[in-house]
Amino acid sequence: MITRVSLEHHEREWLAPYAIKSAETKGRVYPEKEHDFRTAFQRDRDRIVHSTAFRRLEYKTQVFVNHEGDHYRTRLTHTIEMSQIARTIGRALRLNEDLIEVVALAHDLGHGPFGHAGQDALSELMKGHGGFEHNRQCLRIVEKLEESYSDFPGLNLTFEVREGLRKHARKRITSLEAEVVDFSDSIAYNGHDLDDGLRASLLDMESLKKIKLWQEIDRYIQGKSLHTSSTIKIKIAIRLLINRMVSDLIKETAGNIKKYKIKTPSDFSKCRTEVVGFSKSLKGKVLELKNFLTDNLYHHYRVVRMTEKGKRFIKELFRLYVDEPLQLPPHVRKRAKEDGLYRSICDYIAGMTDRFALDEYNRLFSPYERV
Repeated sequence: MITRVSLEHHEREWLAPYAIKSAETKGRVYPEKEHDFRTAFQRDRDRIVHSTAFRRLEYKTQVFVNHEGDHYRTRLTHTIEMSQIARTIGRALRLNEDLIEVVALAHDLGHGPFGHAGQDALSELMKGHGGFEHNRQCLRIVEKLEESYSDFPGLNLTFEVREGLRKHARKRITSLEAEVVDFSDSIAYNGHDLDDGLRASLLDMESLKKIKLWQEIDRYIQGKSLHTSSTIKIKIAIRLLINRMVSDLIKETAGNIKKYKIKTPSDFSKCRTEVVGFSKSLKGKVLELKNFLTDNLYHHYRVVRMTEKGKRFIKELFRLYVDEPLQLPPHVRKRAKEDGLYRSICDYIAGMTDRFALDEYNRLFSPYERV
């Protein structure tokens, strides 16, 4: 029988000395008895997966608004893909996969509807009222807003998970596991945003030929003389692209761990040099790809139309609630007494899916919709 104690023993035997061990967690804000069969980080992962905020990711925008098509990535599919990339890297480096997985699965919980449009709109609306930033909102969700337990607010996650979720809320990430998640996030969206852009015909193969990283992939595919459809060629290319970035990151990071004598988690937290990262030769190519996506996909007029439309929905809903709070549901008005009207409205809108936000907009602004 495999118990938590045997799993913790396996971590001590198998994981690298610089990996964070679940048995050495700094604990939870509200002390709890340890589980018989799950480590502390496995328990945290399950709490995220069973949370309301996690389920909502299915109908939150990555780049394309949900109703634009069934095959584009959502926040949920991005999260799952990114989690797998992060676990692959973590396993290769003998880091704690369970810690990596829970931080990966939770990292986007704080995003509002309509992708980065939601972030931008709420940031603007909350100026002078405490601001809004999706990483801080993620912490707010897991520490306070999720309602699953009678003994404490939020999910009562371990210290290490909450530190991993702080990300931009502090200058430095404090564990190799959290740093791997951060890089895996960019690897995932560089790959699948490119895939979605090609699928939507907002990008084309010809324009990609000037991108060095794509040139490498294209030469490999041409060398194999693959006679197949363009759809399959794109899928092959995206797989190769992600594998190129993942493999480079693993090799470079392993070299840096040795170079900077990272032997304990504390060594990493004290190190002021980049440990997790791409090689010098690949870093510029990844940046070139990222800039290409910004100029040709994220700033494409159709994507801008989608995002600007989302901003308008959010701003109009927000102002309507501020002008007449009695239109808010009772549970939101109740929280406003504790957190203030602006913050409670911000929490409410940030928690909406694209679909719910659109329905709410129609309910409140369309004269023919039932309220």
